[in-house]
Amino acid sequence: MLERAQNYDEAYGSFQWKVPDFYNIGIDISDKWAHQRYRLALIYENENGQVQKYTFRDLKNLSNKLANVLGAYGINRGDRVGILLPQCPETVISHIAVYKIGAIAIPLFTLFGPDALAYRLADSEAKGVITDRANLDKVLEILEKIPDLKVVIATKGGKEDDVIDFWKSTEKASSEFRPLNTKADDPALIIYTSGTTGPPKGALHAHRVLLGHLPGVEFPHNFFPREHDLFWTPADWAWIGGLIDVLFPSLHHGIPVVAHRSKKFDPEEAFYLIAKYGVRNAFMPPTALKMMRQVKEPRSRYDYQLRSIGSGGETLGEELLEWGRETMGLMINEFYGQTEANLVVANCAEIMNIKPGSMGRAVPGHMVEIVDEAGEVASPGAVGQVAIKRPDPVMFLNYWKSKKATEEKYIGGWCLTGDLARKDEDGYFWFVGRTDDVITSAGYRIGPAEVEDCIMKHPAVGMAAVIGIPDEVRTEIVKAFIVPKPEVTPSEALEEEIKTFVKVRLAAHEYPREIEFVKELPLTATGKIMRKELRKRELERESGKQK
Repeated sequence: MLERAQNYDEAYGSFQWKVPDFYNIGIDISDKWAHQRYRLALIYENENGQVQKYTFRDLKNLSNKLANVLGAYGINRGDRVGILLPQCPETVISHIAVYKIGAIAIPLFTLFGPDALAYRLADSEAKGVITDRANLDKVLEILEKIPDLKVVIATKGGKEDDVIDFWKSTEKASSEFRPLNTKADDPALIIYTSGTTGPPKGALHAHRVLLGHLPGVEFPHNFFPREHDLFWTPADWAWIGGLIDVLFPSLHHGIPVVAHRSKKFDPEEAFYLIAKYGVRNAFMPPTALKMMRQVKEPRSRYDYQLRSIGSGGETLGEELLEWGRETMGLMINEFYGQTEANLVVANCAEIMNIKPGSMGRAVPGHMVEIVDEAGEVASPGAVGQVAIKRPDPVMFLNYWKSKKATEEKYIGGWCLTGDLARKDEDGYFWFVGRTDDVITSAGYRIGPAEVEDCIMKHPAVGMAAVIGIPDEVRTEIVKAFIVPKPEVTPSEALEEEIKTFVKVRLAAHEYPREIEFVKELPLTATGKIMRKELRKRELERESGKQK
């Protein structure tokens, strides 16, 4: 656990890893606290507003029952089990049970269509799937594409004889179970990358990944946990941001988590939930914060007392940080990581000066630098790849069934993120863009995040994304896709106004020479802007013109 400190240097310098040889996530996040009979672990509000509460003792007993069910149907150590469920109690129970038997969990988004599910389940050679009635048909539709799949378990069951009813089967099972004493380096879960830069790859993580995440959660949440803390995130638990940035660390510390299944993020509902349950800590993706910023005078209607908000996935700008101070009453702490090595850079407003636009500094316990193409540490201010020194307990084991991709992820002793950034003389990291997102215009390298941040400051803009499109003279020019605020009507005058707005605030070579107003932006299931999809649309549009 990260000890409270007076300043960053003290926090970073005094931290020491304590990773035991034997460690199991399932035991850690349930059984460890089960002797405290009434210690609350989960508050679940379903779509109808009905509330259920689960103690750590409940989680231990129910996961033991499910572990016995999985074993009875032939799921053993090392087998892969897909968990296709939203934020709900069954998701927590399933993860714990899978880890207890030494199997490998595969978190899957309920928003995935049949093709996306088939790819991940087939690639991982999954032997089992745990889902619900709402998603069962998608699984049954793709059975022929998943030859290794033998066990399908569904909450609320199914009409099919070969589908196991989650609750009926666990009710009959014994709550007596002896969890497998796994090693900290034993595989625990496969999390597939978002696929924004190519086909999704399965990042195989060990049980120790939870311990590796802890300082990256404790630091940006101002030395979490503290008395009366309560965590919530709208991020799906199938994403590493929802699962290992919120759910698992909270349960590790014996802190309850609020769970709510929502088909679509509603900013008004977010304020309502935070106030209703007295949420003290929240992980909010930037897209959610941008939507919440459009809610008028929430403080006058909701009594909320948040202690910390962490955000990651896209760079926050000064505008959102100021909104956080005024509306939420705190400084939003940005953090950075990726599926393969998560939460390695962050801000902690309690002991750091926040530089708007910066991702923060290296999280205690992690050695992070900017390296050049040869793997040498770059000088302050130079643009290069963000890299994490190995070994590191948060780092993935390898890409599933892809030795080549795993080897390409490293250069010397550094794990490469594929993200371009610079590190200033004070040790703060500044995101530039993905290696394939950087725009090259008239010899300048332009990071989309900075341009998007500037556009977002315009009062008419709700959301924005920029890409580079081909230009005969400049190689590429900046094009912006803008979702205007609901009350705004797009026009040529507004387009010119935004161009000038950016030109005078950034630089003449960075302003968007083309603007397209759109109703929505393509987003991954985790809320990240899919610039790759925007580039694809532009390419198809140009191909159509040439025909």
